[in-house]
Amino acid sequence: MRFYTQQHQHYCGIDLHARTMYVCILDATGNVLVHKDMAAGPEAFLKVIAPYRKDIVVAVECIFTWYWLADLCAREHIAFVLGHALYMKAIHGGKAKNDKIDAHKTAVLLRGGMIPTAYVYPRAMRSTRDLLRRRYRFARHRAGLLAHIQNTTSQYNLPPLPQRISYKANRSTVPDHFPDPRVRKSIEADLCLIDHYDERLNDLELYLVRTAKIDDADTFYRLRSVPGIGKILALVMLYEIHDIARFPTVQDFLSYARLVKCAKESAGKHYGYGGAKIGSVYLKWAFSEAATLFLRHNGLGQACFARLECTHGNAKARSVLAQKLGRAVYCMLSHRTAFDLKKFVGNATPQPRRARQAPADDTASMDAPHLAAESAGAACPTSPPRSARALGERANPRKPRKKKNDRPNCPRSDDREEVKGVATLKNRRRRLQPTTPAEEIAATE
Repeated sequence: MRFYTQQHQHYCGIDLHARTMYVCILDATGNVLVHKDMAAGPEAFLKVIAPYRKDIVVAVECIFTWYWLADLCAREHIAFVLGHALYMKAIHGGKAKNDKIDAHKTAVLLRGGMIPTAYVYPRAMRSTRDLLRRRYRFARHRAGLLAHIQNTTSQYNLPPLPQRISYKANRSTVPDHFPDPRVRKSIEADLCLIDHYDERLNDLELYLVRTAKIDDADTFYRLRSVPGIGKILALVMLYEIHDIARFPTVQDFLSYARLVKCAKESAGKHYGYGGAKIGSVYLKWAFSEAATLFLRHNGLGQACFARLECTHGNAKARSVLAQKLGRAVYCMLSHRTAFDLKKFVGNATPQPRRARQAPADDTASMDAPHLAAESAGAACPTSPPRSARALGERANPRKPRKKKNDRPNCPRSDDREEVKGVATLKNRRRRLQPTTPAEEIAATE
């Protein structure tokens, strides 16, 4: 959480809506100079702040209507602060709430240096980012239509579709799969929308790629050097990050991308995690997809993931891999370098697949597959498969740890030295005693 702490002569807090805005202007001592409701528009706003434009700062909450006000302040050279909506809600939550109170509280927080700030995305690339987010919604709707066709097949207990319907060439015979004419009509409507979405999505993707090459081609191709990051994921990361310099540390970047958990602690006690909705959901999706695609046709990446999976399990290992990719992207964009796979995976080495040997004839014994597997394992010394590791863990389960309260008659600290001395004497006597009949006879002689 960052705060705006610069000092000015006048502070303007605005509770902004689509058609109206409530303006509150304070001086350096906190006196209310203007507190009125007015129509949302450039002319009315400039007229209200005209007597105080010499040294004034304007703050507004980051809702969907702040674009025009930020562009107006940038054009008129007026200091502008965008308040973080979720943080501001936690700070100035009160018993009563209305536009007049919200505008005054925004101005008071701005004057006291306690208003949490959000990033004011520049106008040049902001519309392209919004177009990319719109494309994301279209793709999700298209996926929902495909899922509806599959669910309809299950509803009527019909055989599964023979081919993947995500490809246009495989969708021509899909309506004939449903005998009911009304169900067939519903499926035809879904297919018509899917075809239209395919046309629109292809057009948008072509336009976005061309625009990215104009805005920042170096960063676009630098992101595509990471295995698993294609043109769509590179576009999302490019326009959601915009400028990597706005993140002072890699921890700030991972927090913005929702790749780390934020712990809640007080007086040494842990109260769980919070802030799951603070950050960019699009970056979270992009790095999660990149972590899955990173493992495709990537032997070194699979070896790195296998090492993480042995420690954390499959689900958590994918989250850890997504976080490692986030760190790598931050370093790449900060140092303006391409992705180095060998440096990323470290000491991980790709594991060759085991060769299966079939028995020589049909009369071979049932132990032949096991012998073949053992010979293959001797030829290729690799780690055992997951099933073998699971059987080994079940055969030798770990002993549960004893809690402090489960230890009866635990000696006090002042008695520990005496107990230790007694145990040492017992061990010495035990070592001096004969252990075999021959040693007993030799000891008596």
